[in-house]
Amino acid sequence: MSLAAEVIEDRGRTTLEPRVVKKIAGHAAGEVPGVGSGAKVDATIDRESATLTVSLAVRYPESVARTTEAARAHVVARTAELTGLSVPKVDIVVTALQSEETGKRRVR
Repeated sequence: MSLAAEVIEDRGRTTLEPRVVKKIAGHAAGEVPGVGSGAKVDATIDRESATLTVSLAVRYPESVARTTEAARAHVVARTAELTGLSVPKVDIVVTALQSEETGKRRVR
């Protein structure tokens, strides 16, 4: 065995906790235009890959299909970039449509 191969074997492994991957993916989802605040993520990590389920709100009147596809692509790219894990599957669950009026009270 060469010296280079021995050095590589001695490096060890870096493991990421699912909560770290959840935070990274949740933040990435929030960076997408049209996604409401408070995205929640469930993550399953299997060696070199992560499977994610992202629950998010879409801002009305944005297109749900375009927003979720943009969110999926961005979450895959950012999670892979920041963690080094491949992300072969991201399920998106739309939990609400948020409008500018949500939460405001009207006086009659």
